[in-house]
Amino acid sequence: MTNSKIKITWPNNIDTYAYDGDDWFLIAEKVGLEIPTGCLTGSCGACEIDVNGGTVRPCISSIKKNKESTLKVSFTTDPFW
Repeated sequence: MTNSKIKITWPNNIDTYAYDGDDWFLIAEKVGLEIPTGCLTGSCGACEIDVNGGTVRPCISSIKKNKESTLKVSFTTDPFW
């Protein structure tokens, strides 16, 4: 079984490809984006991003393939951060 690439569309309209299990922070950096961080343990929510309408905390989760062919990422805005 081959590990197929996952297409990701970022907020800056750049598409990139990743594999299941890749690190969100590293892939974002490759397209010139920085995902904000806080505690890096999943407690504070500073790094939350929206992926196809669902919230993901990249500090405690990796890129996961889903039923949709493309993962569309948008950044969550929090007025307190």
